[in-house]
Amino acid sequence: MYTTDQFEGMIAGTITIKGHNEESINAYFARPEGAGPFPAIVLMHHLPGWDELYREFTRKFAHHGYLAISPDLYSREAKGTPEDVAASVRANGGISDKQAMGDAQAAAEYVLSLPNSNKKVGIFGTCSGGRQAFLAGCQLNIFNAVVECWGGNVIMDKSQLTEKQPVSPNAFTNDLNVPMLGLFGNLDQSPTPEQVDQHESELKEFGKKYEFHRYAEAGHGFLYYDRPLYHQSSAIDAWEKIFTFLRTNL
Repeated sequence: MYTTDQFEGMIAGTITIKGHNEESINAYFARPEGAGPFPAIVLMHHLPGWDELYREFTRKFAHHGYLAISPDLYSREAKGTPEDVAASVRANGGISDKQAMGDAQAAAEYVLSLPNSNKKVGIFGTCSGGRQAFLAGCQLNIFNAVVECWGGNVIMDKSQLTEKQPVSPNAFTNDLNVPMLGLFGNLDQSPTPEQVDQHESELKEFGKKYEFHRYAEAGHGFLYYDRPLYHQSSAIDAWEKIFTFLRTNL
């Protein structure tokens, strides 16, 4: 809870970290000023790219008291505007799940290594980043909480599998080892409401600790206030649920 008489400050900017295979990649890092200790969050950006919106999301988490880092998952693929880079990545079939997991691990290790870390870290992502956040919660042992926002292609059929994405993430559901928050719009087509139903059913089947919230009037990307996809009432409620969930688990 903020009060008008408290000191508030933040430092934010681009840094370089060693990502998957010890390759140097860019990351946007924002942190509150102060000794902490602070919880941390890794933000996995969406397919539109490592864009201004994700920098703003990163600062939003820092504003709420998190060591927040958003690695440029496309750092190796191309340089240029986020739109041009994302188009190039899309044309090449995306990035590999293995590479994304390596970068997520590296970003988490970076924030956990800081002296003002409380040694807990969550992972957040939207769309393809939501898919990667869920996958990280299943495959990596470094995270304490997962926030999946409308993860596209969490459930894939055989025709969608590729060399870069060889296994549908929901196949790893039984390996999810941390609490998960899922946020979805019922008007979305990726994932569809039926896919969200299946996703939830499998989490229940394996006895996982999770909570799903579904918004009847929202579609894909309802947190994206910079584009027509935005749905205000759903977004406001979703952010409240995100920070409540993270306060509980980090």
